[in-house]
Amino acid sequence: MENQENKTGREELQRKVNSVIEQIRPYLQADGGDIAFVSLTDDNVVNVELQGACAGCPMSMMTLKGGVEAAMKKAIPEIKSVEATNMGF
Repeated sequence: MENQENKTGREELQRKVNSVIEQIRPYLQADGGDIAFVSLTDDNVVNVELQGACAGCPMSMMTLKGGVEAAMKKAIPEIKSVEATNMGF
């Protein structure tokens, strides 16, 4: 039973993460970029893929940490960080 509750909790957390991404997406798309959810780790790290202009932008680290991660942590305090799987940082 505990395993099922944990799974349900993880699914709910993932739904919240996707909801925040959907709220952020229009701002990134306005600058020719986009963001895609990749995974949520067991220690509450959100992995995303920056796409389009965001993938090669020199400001992408600032966008990721100062924008996406800040919004994610504000909406979902359980989230530890947001990391881009397709960036070299």
